[in-house]
Amino acid sequence: MSDNLPPCPKCAGEYTYEMDALMVCPECGHEWAPTEAGEAGTGERVIKDSVGNVLSDGDTVTVVKALKVKGSASGIKAGTKVRNIRLVDGVDGHDIDCRIEGFGAMQLKSSVVKKA
Repeated sequence: MSDNLPPCPKCAGEYTYEMDALMVCPECGHEWAPTEAGEAGTGERVIKDSVGNVLSDGDTVTVVKALKVKGSASGIKAGTKVRNIRLVDGVDGHDIDCRIEGFGAMQLKSSVVKKA
């Protein structure tokens, strides 16, 4: 353990160590890339759409591929516009919380949308 390694951004533990390209905290089990340390310290995360544009709360996005919706006879068609998105820490990569006309509230992955 070296003195120049940064503390854990999640629990501020001081016993971090390097494992391949990642930093690891043995106290809480958090793993992060050293380049993320600046982002984690400020509390901001960067979420990008399918073509690399940075998304933010309140943006309007367009669905780029047809999506099946569990429990619905029809899915969401490609080209559907979604207004006023919210970025969240979702489950399984679903990091956009939104309301789609005709379907209601749901979460989407940023990899299936494009900023409008």
